Amino acid sequence: MPTSLPAYQQIKDHVLAQIHAGVWKEGDAIPAEEALARHFGVSRMTVNRAIRELSDEQIVVRIQGSGTYVAQQKYQSTLVEIRNIAEEIRARGHRHHSELHRLERVRANVMQARRFERPVGAWLFRSVIVHFENGLAIQVEDRHVNPQVAPDYLNQDFSSQTPNAYLMRVAPLQGVSFEIEACHPPEDWARLLSMEPTEPCLVLHRQTHSMGQVASCASMWHPASRYRFTGRF
Repeated sequence: MPTSLPAYQQIKDHVLAQIHAGVWKEGDAIPAEEALARHFGVSRMTVNRAIRELSDEQIVVRIQGSGTYVAQQKYQSTLVEIRNIAEEIRARGHRHHSELHRLERVRANVMQARRFERPVGAWLFRSVIVHFENGLAIQVEDRHVNPQVAPDYLNQDFSSQTPNAYLMRVAPLQGVSFEIEACHPPEDWARLLSMEPTEPCLVLHRQTHSMGQVASCASMWHPASRYRFTGRF
């Protein structure tokens, strides 16, 4: 079928399609430039441009004297816009699923009481959910919720919707604040993310406001080796 795409872009699209389909996985060698040139009937210079651009985009890694390999993917999250992680993953053409590990009512400790501007010992709702992209754990979401803002939180099925999607529907967003830090995960979180406790995590702490109150405080833990944050104004 005729196409108006430049030859180098067709090669890029072919490589990306093979990776997204799982034919070529992280760490796999892709065909040599000579082989790709023969397959597409183009010059090696054209193939070189395609592979160079994929390398610049961190899709592949070129190792001199060895070959070109599928790079470890670093999944990204948008900071400025509050988005549902499931939507972000699907927007990349990937599969999302989640596992619920805790859904409970807890008493606010001193720090939580300060954050929610409620008395120490006041009831809060808590959920702990692991989010997966293409079967790979990329986030542990540890969230506390104000029952006055979302009284039915504990009755939700978070296998069919994310906490963020539910809260955005029942508690219209008035404001948000966040901070990011790099630190080692607790042992439980490291296990859920299939990583060593000595590996660093990127942690996004986010507080949302609705109806004149603090609606939720969430800490989202991501393996630094396979995740990055982006922002757009």
